[in-house]
Amino acid sequence: MMAATETDRALVGRVAKGDRAAVRLLFMRHHARVYRFVVRQTGSEMMADDIANEVFLELWRQAPGFEGRSEVLTWLLGIARFKALSSLRKKREDWIDDDDAAQVADGADSPEVVTMKEDKGAALRRFV
Repeated sequence: MMAATETDRALVGRVAKGDRAAVRLLFMRHHARVYRFVVRQTGSEMMADDIANEVFLELWRQAPGFEGRSEVLTWLLGIARFKALSSLRKKREDWIDDDDAAQVADGADSPEVVTMKEDKGAALRRFV
């Protein structure tokens, strides 16, 4: 079957067997839609970019468990929704009041956070 006409479900089956080309195809088909969905959920393009990429890493991890009870895009948007809500919840929990914020020396990402973000980006680039 040609890649352009191969169904999303067939591609997820290939992903479950470790086929990185199938991840690339699903990424090309659905990344923009997942990204726009997360922007609407979070109101943040930066957060949406990170979350959309995480969704496709999660696709790689969870593909063997995909049961096909929904469309693949619906499944991906469900993962995106969960990740967006979790990120918003964490952001809200991390919120500090103005008095505490004045005592924070630097708002830049720590070297550990920068490394984690780079590692996530590198992992995604290997699949795409």
